[in-house]
Amino acid sequence: MSEWKARRFWKAASVRPADKGFGIALDDRPLRTPGKLPLLLPTAALAAAVAAEWDAQADVIDPNTMPLTRAANSAIEKVTPQFADVAGMLADYGGTDLLSYRADQPAELARRQAEGWDPLVDWAATDLRAPLRITHGVIPIAQDPEALTRLHGHVAALDAFGLTALHDLVTLPGSLVLGLAVIRGRIDADTAFRLSRIDEDFQAEQWGQDDEARLAAESRRAAMMDAERLWRLSRTG
Repeated sequence: MSEWKARRFWKAASVRPADKGFGIALDDRPLRTPGKLPLLLPTAALAAAVAAEWDAQADVIDPNTMPLTRAANSAIEKVTPQFADVAGMLADYGGTDLLSYRADQPAELARRQAEGWDPLVDWAATDLRAPLRITHGVIPIAQDPEALTRLHGHVAALDAFGLTALHDLVTLPGSLVLGLAVIRGRIDADTAFRLSRIDEDFQAEQWGQDDEARLAAESRRAAMMDAERLWRLSRTG
């Protein structure tokens, strides 16, 4: 038996202004989330981009080609009702932030980490008022509770769509500072991805990289780029 797949049934997707944002209509049929909630976007720009994903579908609908639609569904169905829990989970990354854990050896790896990460640690201390403590090796280091409280405040101040965008920008690189740096415009997602892979790239230079690892890395990079786009579009009037 062949697997059932959803097929295109509409001629055109369009943006419809709504009381609390912007909706999408497939012909005259309002688009809803998988849980049957209204799919309402906070900006016209994001709504237009989501509509474009639906218009780009061929005969068979492929959710893998609709990252903004998937993210919008998550923001409405998952993040909104669990906002405090999601914010707390992401803020907790500050306590074990990738940028705090440095290599002792080899010297070249330690140099690359310092060169790439120190400017962002300095940025967190000044712009976010959240100085991170640095350690070498894998032994956990306790961060300043006041710094962690400030980081939590920065995360909790976002809306549901901002928190959804921040999710992949934090969890994929393993760094709250990198994620916040992207949404604050300090760096872009591609740079954040590259900085998060200093150790992996160094090891690949020494021992080589297999195709599976390369494809997995590219998938993470693409997801971070999609998250940055979600953030930008959800802020654009």
